[in-house]
Amino acid sequence: MLRRTASAAIASMALLGTAALAAPAAADSHGADPSVEVVATGLNSPRKLSFAPNGDLYIAESGVAAGESGACGDHPEFGETCVYDTGSITLLSRHGEQSRIVEGLPSAVSASDAIGPFDVLVHGRTLTVAMGMGGSLEFRDSLGEDGALFGTVVDVKLMGRSYDVSVRADLLAFEAANDPFGGGIDSNPVDLSEDGRNLVVTDAGANDVLAVAKKGGVTDVLAVLDPVLTDPPFPGAPDPFPAQPVPTATVQGPDGHWYIGQLTGFPFPQGGSTVYRLSDGELEPYATGLTNVTDLAWDGDTLYAVQISDTGLLGGVMGSLVRIESDGSVSTVVDGLFAPYGVAIRDGYAYVTTGSVAPGGTVIKVALG
Repeated sequence: MLRRTASAAIASMALLGTAALAAPAAADSHGADPSVEVVATGLNSPRKLSFAPNGDLYIAESGVAAGESGACGDHPEFGETCVYDTGSITLLSRHGEQSRIVEGLPSAVSASDAIGPFDVLVHGRTLTVAMGMGGSLEFRDSLGEDGALFGTVVDVKLMGRSYDVSVRADLLAFEAANDPFGGGIDSNPVDLSEDGRNLVVTDAGANDVLAVAKKGGVTDVLAVLDPVLTDPPFPGAPDPFPAQPVPTATVQGPDGHWYIGQLTGFPFPQGGSTVYRLSDGELEPYATGLTNVTDLAWDGDTLYAVQISDTGLLGGVMGSLVRIESDGSVSTVVDGLFAPYGVAIRDGYAYVTTGSVAPGGTVIKVALG
């Protein structure tokens, strides 16, 4: 168990970080749209977010290179990656007050991106956090104690001005021992949902969705996604080319079924993402033709999705919030967003993180109408 004071990846992230370096200072380019309001600012690589029952909003920040680094390692995809203690959780109270309530969680920072807290759920004074990784067990081991929390789901118990961290499930260790997808060891927990007393965890690196018990440990493999067949990205590549599926979000629908959204891997084809419905252990397409989906949320019988890029990640990270109707049709709610990532919905508004690949990120509030 780790105690700190409160004061104290998936392959595509390399592209996201590169795009962030060239991004304008403004987090969004949706103009003066009266349906959009910025409600939180100054966030460090904000990813996903969730509401507490009382209306407080909790935001996972993956961190930034700031201060002194800890251990460094040679990531097989991202190159030199160093650990900083800049992962955090920000609270936006129901009254609009913003504060970081957890600081000092690890963030693995390369020249391309920061990987750390990806998602957060609230259980009273305990926060459950998905700690990303995007790498192998050997890479995590190379970071020593500094990297021990990457690739896990942790419980953060708030204790006044301090907190305790305990590991609920080590998804990277599960992936190393089982590799359900069969594509080599890679784990990147990015999304948390709840099914009664258990967690449903989406592992973007492992290409699967797992059940995690309240008392800890992976108990079941709920789904393993298949590669996405697309046009060959370069001469001599297989035709069709099997892009990684990269699931990024799992949410339970009003019908009781689970719905799974996917980013897809290289070459991140425009229109290549699908939202699947998991029914009796089988995946069936619910909506097709989306692009680089990072999060899902229901509002009644209507599903909403965040697309981190509307043109495919090779074309940059200007994305959108879209509405998916029950017949699978898709319409845009708001576009022109810089690197949007997570979405949470309450009282007719969608709260979306933007600027998710760099310091200075925001949360915007979007009227759904």
